[in-house]
Amino acid sequence: MRKMSDRQRRILRYLEEFIEARGYPPSIRQIQTALELSSTSVVDYNLTLLEKRNLIHREPHSSRSITLAGHSLAARPRAVPLLGTIAAGQPIPAPGDLPTRGEASDRVELPPDVWPEATDDLYALRVRGDSMVDAFIADGDVVILRRRETARNGDMVAVWLRDRQEVTLKRFFQEGKRVRLQPENPTMNPIYAEARDVEIQGQVVGVIRRYP
Repeated sequence: MRKMSDRQRRILRYLEEFIEARGYPPSIRQIQTALELSSTSVVDYNLTLLEKRNLIHREPHSSRSITLAGHSLAARPRAVPLLGTIAAGQPIPAPGDLPTRGEASDRVELPPDVWPEATDDLYALRVRGDSMVDAFIADGDVVILRRRETARNGDMVAVWLRDRQEVTLKRFFQEGKRVRLQPENPTMNPIYAEARDVEIQGQVVGVIRRYP
């Protein structure tokens, strides 16, 4: 077999670094962009050559199926950034905690047997308050959110209230030109805001419970 090319070495090094850092493989598009290759077909061609050398293994018909020889992704946790605190009660001023306005100071690991899919668009926030207790989200829990800019009625979302300069966690309901942010606690009232003042930051897709 011919000597491995510099391009193949770069791809293999990128795969090793990406998987080590994130716990899952990059997509072909990500490899192309990161290494500034001319097309995804170039990436695919070189991955095929690496597979023939038994340096990687790929499952057909999957964009994130690359494993390195002698490695298993099954044991690797998926790490997502923990970006701060969000209020599940009365909203609190927290501009520095928004996922688009700060950097992660910590990370949360998600076991791959619980969360097998890629986590590129996920982040975590720690909950403060008890307005979502009937949704089994208590003070001190960590919620996992998928980055979203829109929501459907009933979705549990993190929202930035522009007029109040506050961030909160509630269920979203569009009611004409205004939005109702509904708590999951019968002792608390909903928050009403003009739709133009509500910025969706993400949708809750998981919860990590804090136990005493």
